[in-house]
Amino acid sequence: MAEREITRVLATDCGSTTTKAILIEKQDGQYRLVARGEAPTTVEAPYEDVTRGVLNAVAEVEELAGRRLLDGEDIIRPVSGDTGTDLYLSTSSAGGGLQIMVVGLVRRMTAESAERAALGAGAIVMDVLALDDGRMPHERIERMRQLRPDMILISGGIDGGEERRVVEMAELVAAANPTARLGAKYRLPIIYAGNIDARLAIEDTLAEIADLTVTDNLRPSMEQENLQPTRLVVQDLFLHHVMAQAPGYSRLVPWTDADIMPTPAAVGNLLQTVATEENINAIGVDIGGATTDVFSVFSGQFNRTVSANLGLSYSISNVLAEAGIDNILRWVPRQIDRGWIINQIRNKMIRPTTIPQQISGLQVEQGIAREALRLAFEQHKSLAAGLRGVQRARDISDAFGQVAEESIVKMMDLDLLVGSGGVLSHAPRRSQAAMMLIDAFLPEGFTRLSVDSIFMMPQLGVLAEVHREAATEVFFRDCLIALGTCLAPAGRFREGRKCLHVSVQLPDGPRELDINWGDLVLVGLGEGQTATVTADPLGGADMGAGRGRAVTKQVQGGQAGLVIDARGRPLAFPDDEAERIGKVRQWQAALNAYPETDANDQ
Repeated sequence: MAEREITRVLATDCGSTTTKAILIEKQDGQYRLVARGEAPTTVEAPYEDVTRGVLNAVAEVEELAGRRLLDGEDIIRPVSGDTGTDLYLSTSSAGGGLQIMVVGLVRRMTAESAERAALGAGAIVMDVLALDDGRMPHERIERMRQLRPDMILISGGIDGGEERRVVEMAELVAAANPTARLGAKYRLPIIYAGNIDARLAIEDTLAEIADLTVTDNLRPSMEQENLQPTRLVVQDLFLHHVMAQAPGYSRLVPWTDADIMPTPAAVGNLLQTVATEENINAIGVDIGGATTDVFSVFSGQFNRTVSANLGLSYSISNVLAEAGIDNILRWVPRQIDRGWIINQIRNKMIRPTTIPQQISGLQVEQGIAREALRLAFEQHKSLAAGLRGVQRARDISDAFGQVAEESIVKMMDLDLLVGSGGVLSHAPRRSQAAMMLIDAFLPEGFTRLSVDSIFMMPQLGVLAEVHREAATEVFFRDCLIALGTCLAPAGRFREGRKCLHVSVQLPDGPRELDINWGDLVLVGLGEGQTATVTADPLGGADMGAGRGRAVTKQVQGGQAGLVIDARGRPLAFPDDEAERIGKVRQWQAALNAYPETDANDQ
C-alpha cells in the first residue's frame, strides 16, 4: 500500500504487564495521535493468550476515539469512514523480552561487537563469555546451563584469521547443551557471526544440539564492524522462534501488517529515524522499575545499552549499592537520617508501586533517579566507543597499560536529549524532569530537552519501518513534551568568575545576561516559542566553537524554559554539609523545581 493512501494507523505494544494501543489519523494533512488505550497483558493464566490483552486495549481506543475498529475478534481493514484502520502494527516485550547470551573470543573486541549487535536488536544481554574473561571452562559451561537464554550469539575471529579458538568456544556451548528458558521442547537458536573460514567446523559442532543460523561476520576485519546483518537475524529469530512459544502469538502474527519488533529495538529504530530525518545527534533514555535503557545516535552510528540492575523499584537497592549513599544524599537539600533513607529504599523495593507522599521523599527518589541515570550513561559511553584492536600509532605511554578507546558520545555535539519513564514523564513539575536530565547527563553547548509524554515511542518505532513521515510527525507533535533548551559551557573554573555574555532575542524583546561560573539561570521561553541566542564565552569557556568563540543559534522553548547552566563540568559539591544544602537549594530555586512553602518540609 502506498504511503499516501494511509489515513489511519492502529499500533500496540505488548509489555510484560500492560498492553498499550494508540490510534493515529491524518487530519488536515498532518498525522496526529487520536486516542490511547491500555489493558493488562494476558500471556499468563487464566487467559494465556496475548491477543486478549490486545483486543481489550483496542476496545478502549474504540470507545475513546469513537471509531469502530473491531468486528468481533478481527481488526477491520481498510478504512471506510469512521470504521477500520489501514495498518495494524505491534511491538512486544511480553514474557520478559529477548534474553541473549554472547560468546566471543576477546572480551573487548569481537565479544564487544557481538554485545553491541544484540543490544541494538532489542535484547537483554545476560552475560558475555570470552576466552579472556578469567573463567575456567567448567565455569563457563555451568554459567550457560544456569542462565537458560532465549538464544546464543557466537562471534570471533576476523575473516581469514583465528579458527581453532573460535571452534573451542563453540565446543564449550555444545558441552553445556543449555536448555532454553522456554522449556525442553524449544530448540535453542544459536547464531554464528564469526570468521567465515570456521563455518563448517561450527556447523559440525552445533547443528545437532541447536537451531543454528550462520550470518555475516560481525568483525570481518579489525577496522570494520558489521552489526546490521546480525541484528536482523536476531529480530527474525525472536519473531519466529522465541515469540512463537508465547501463548497467543501464533494468532497475533497474522494480524499485523509488518513484523512484530522487540519493544527496545522499536525505540532504537525511532531514535535512528528521527536522527536521520532531522540530521541531528540524539540520546534517549528509558528508566523503569528494574532496568534503564540508553540509546544514542552520533554521526549516524547507533548504540544501545541495558543496565539491567539499575531501576527505581525492583532494582532500587542496586542503585544504592553501586552509587553509594553519599552520592544519593548530595542531591537532597536537607539533612536526612541515613537509616531513614535506606529504609525508604528497601520499602520501595518490596512495594514497587508506591509513590512519594512528601517533598522529602520525592527529592530522595529523584536523587536516586539521577544516580541511576548517571551510572547507566557511564556504562553506555564505555560501550559506545571506537573499535578496539584497530592498529594505530602508539607512543611510549601506551606501553604501560591498555589505552581506553574514546567514546563516540560527545556531549558538545548532542542536539536532542529525550527522557522516558515514570520518574521523568510524570514528575510533578516539568522543571524537575529537566533538572534530572541535566544533572545526570551534563549536556554541553546547546541541547534540546524533552520527555516522552505517554511512552508511545515503541509503536512509533515499528511505524517508522513502514511510514517514516507519520512516525516522525506524531513523535514531535504528540509524543514529545518540550522541556526547553539547556545552554552550558564546557570546562570548570573559579566560581564567581565571568564566563559568558548571553544575548537572547525573546518574542517580547531582547535580553542581555552576564553569566558567572557557578550560576544556574532560567530564562522564560514557553512551549512553541523560539529565540535567537548568542553565547559569547569568556575566560576559557567553550560553547562548541572553541574557547572564546561566540556561537549563535535558534533555540526552542518548553515547559521548563531556557536553562543556562554554568555550574561547570563535572558538577562539584561543597564539602561542608551546610554549604552543600544551600547550594542544592539555590539550584532548585533557580529552576522553580519545588514549591517554596514546602521546600524545607520533612
